[in-house]
Amino acid sequence: MEDIKNTKNPDPSLINILLVLNPKTNKIEAVKTIDDKGDLKTVPNTERNQNQFLKIDKQGDLFSNFFSNFLSQLKNPTLFNFFKIPLNESKEIGKQIQHHLQNPSTEGEEFLNTYKVLKQNTNIMSTTPLSEKEYQYSADQIDWNIMSKFGLTQEKLEKVNALDPLLKGFKTNGLVPVTIKLGNTVTRIDARLSLQTNDTGEVLVNLHGIRKEPNFNFKFLGHEFTAEDKKNLMDTGNMGRIVDLINPKTDEIIPSIISRDKLTNELIAYRAEYMKIPDEIKGIKLDDSQKQTLQEGKPLYLEGMISTKGEPFDATVQFNADKKYVEFLFDNNTHHQQAQSSQQNHSTEIPRTFRGKELTDEQYDQFKAGQTVYIDGLLDKKDQKYQGYITLNKESGKIDFSFQNPNKVKEQAQPTDAHKTQVAVNSEGKTNEATKKIKEPLQPKQQAPKNKKQQESQEKPKAPAKTRGRKI
Repeated sequence: MEDIKNTKNPDPSLINILLVLNPKTNKIEAVKTIDDKGDLKTVPNTERNQNQFLKIDKQGDLFSNFFSNFLSQLKNPTLFNFFKIPLNESKEIGKQIQHHLQNPSTEGEEFLNTYKVLKQNTNIMSTTPLSEKEYQYSADQIDWNIMSKFGLTQEKLEKVNALDPLLKGFKTNGLVPVTIKLGNTVTRIDARLSLQTNDTGEVLVNLHGIRKEPNFNFKFLGHEFTAEDKKNLMDTGNMGRIVDLINPKTDEIIPSIISRDKLTNELIAYRAEYMKIPDEIKGIKLDDSQKQTLQEGKPLYLEGMISTKGEPFDATVQFNADKKYVEFLFDNNTHHQQAQSSQQNHSTEIPRTFRGKELTDEQYDQFKAGQTVYIDGLLDKKDQKYQGYITLNKESGKIDFSFQNPNKVKEQAQPTDAHKTQVAVNSEGKTNEATKKIKEPLQPKQQAPKNKKQQESQEKPKAPAKTRGRKI
């Protein structure tokens, strides 16, 4: 993207700047330039210094190439985290970024990802903005002709809530039905999708198909898995330790953690230096020892956490390389459960997805406990969106689906106050003073005469009893 820092009186609403976390001061500062030695020059993020900021035309379409060139000139690009923000909001957003970096949380991570300029293992970012939202990609950058060959359209991705995470630079949250045509052969698979920018600036789509299991027979970025590594990845989804991985393009050695995508069984690596450990998890303040445990990629068991509904619960937590934050491992509460055999665990494993839709951690916890869970964003065979309720049948191990909440249906099966008169008169043979002379069955919710005929029948005086003469 064009550098317009020398433009006269530029409109601040049309300009982006780069903020960076200075590793020496641990503060957010504004990027000024890169000197001849490849060192990054920054200035405090204040209005007073705005004339020194490196400014970028927001309306340009070459931001990927600009940033790639920018990083190629930088001596140590991996030491810095960059954030791209509008010039006219630099002060306020900069303060919020500083706050979320110092106080890590899931919500904070989402905020940071909105502005973070993502870098791949090649140290070249693959992102361009979408209008004012600072997304990593725009829908116009996607080659929809190629997408159509996979049976995908923009409308279809929007229906299953898959387009938004793609444009933000993440994988789709759930599996997406994909059609692959090879000559006269048509193959249909479920896969997670992600976008990537290649060296020429083109935006490509990645298909993360479902694997039966991870391939542990070959090294993963130079790492050879131990038996314990394999077990941890299959049991919890996280390997549980930091290892040195090798960037295949640069041969750079990168300390990283490894996790398993639980939807596809794909192995995911994440740089250890990018791991953000929160100070507090669900009401439990972490001490230095607990933080260090999580920072090393290990699991940590916490007791007495408080859920969003105000209920206490216990769970194991661990940093996940695929999700890029600390997750709850409700299946890993070994403090209270005796592990069954590995084979039995696999055969009775409770699925996290239903018809291609992944449950959130809270939904999954409720689902395993036998509670009814509302789920939306499902697609039928004609790609029409629908929603409903799922309940785990613990006897059969199958999932029961209903378009209506089964709990509400049971409640509705009991007569409400408005129906009690009808039920008492029609079903129980009882009488009601206001309708006792009406011979017709009462209608739903009826507690009084409904028309003139019934009113007359109700008001009709009782005929005098006939006297019986005595036979002589």
